[in-house]
Amino acid sequence: MNQKTKKHILFLCGWYPSRVLPNNGDFIQRHAEAVSLKHKVSVIHIISDQSLKSSIEISTEVINGISTHIAYVKPSNNAFSKIFRFYKAFKVLLKLVEKFDFIHLNKLFPFGVFALYLHRKFKKEFIISEHWTGYHPPQVEHLSKIEQLISKRIAKKAKYICPVSKDLQNSMEQFGLKGNYNPVPNVVDTNLFTLKTINQNKSFVILHASNMLDEHKNISGIIRTISKFKEFTSNFKLVLLGENSLKYKVLSDKLNITNHIDFIEHIPHKDIVKHMQNADVFVLFSNYENLPCVILESFSCGTPVISTNVGGVPEFFPNKFGHLITPNNELELLEALKSVYHGEVNKGELHEYATQHFSKEVISKTFSELYLT
Repeated sequence: MNQKTKKHILFLCGWYPSRVLPNNGDFIQRHAEAVSLKHKVSVIHIISDQSLKSSIEISTEVINGISTHIAYVKPSNNAFSKIFRFYKAFKVLLKLVEKFDFIHLNKLFPFGVFALYLHRKFKKEFIISEHWTGYHPPQVEHLSKIEQLISKRIAKKAKYICPVSKDLQNSMEQFGLKGNYNPVPNVVDTNLFTLKTINQNKSFVILHASNMLDEHKNISGIIRTISKFKEFTSNFKLVLLGENSLKYKVLSDKLNITNHIDFIEHIPHKDIVKHMQNADVFVLFSNYENLPCVILESFSCGTPVISTNVGGVPEFFPNKFGHLITPNNELELLEALKSVYHGEVNKGELHEYATQHFSKEVISKTFSELYLT
């Protein structure tokens, strides 16, 4: 990309990895890294930190080639005090950023207020990337009137609104967020999430990786299902990968299935690769989703997926790449596991699909076109 088309993009991030929440918004970080292939990228993020003694602490460092500016703010029970501290932190961070050309807002509210400010003060255009499941019913019913009003104003001023799926777009539009929509999916590092050439598994490996929240991911349903899968074959292992995965040992003990489960606490994102490569199938039994990165990363590793047919999942799920099932239907999950156990998949085809749709190069090109048109 020549110097005339190379821009400085300011990422305003409501979510982003930090010392408080090291994995919060890592999918936004991957979007930023994708954009940095063609443009200069600077990140601004503000987060409350219970450990602070001063009201604000600033951290600036270059992470994976991206100038990353994070403000840690002392929490306050007073809403006005909190707003003031966030605004003050934003002004400090803004002075650290070199002259920028375009704003990429990540999570519409509340950071969109800062995007509106910059839009008016510096006449800079902005797009919105949105990942939040909160716009789906019934969660959307809990949004306050003031949040609704401000959100609609932010959406109206955006050059483009880029939800990660058309399903999320539909929910946002039904909520009343009018704008120029152009969905852009999550990104996968297809050079990291690659094929494993030789499968040396002695048993059938079922992988689930998530935040381990049962009301969202239905981990209990997975465990109950594999207790029945044991009647079909004893030659399998379920890997539960995520923070506090061990809390499900109580249920697995009750169902006498613990010896078939590996409980693995949270590990760095790059280390998930070997587990996906080693798995025979990835299972996501969620009650709701947008477009989970773990499904796309599994495809990139050549691993078929069993997922509930929710949110934006079916938009990027070719028929022969696994099974889409009904939420909470443990019988369907059981039958899908049996089908994958006996089936075969073209791993190279799965990886190629991920490369063509979710690679850094593809996502970078998509966003670049939106910035420049």
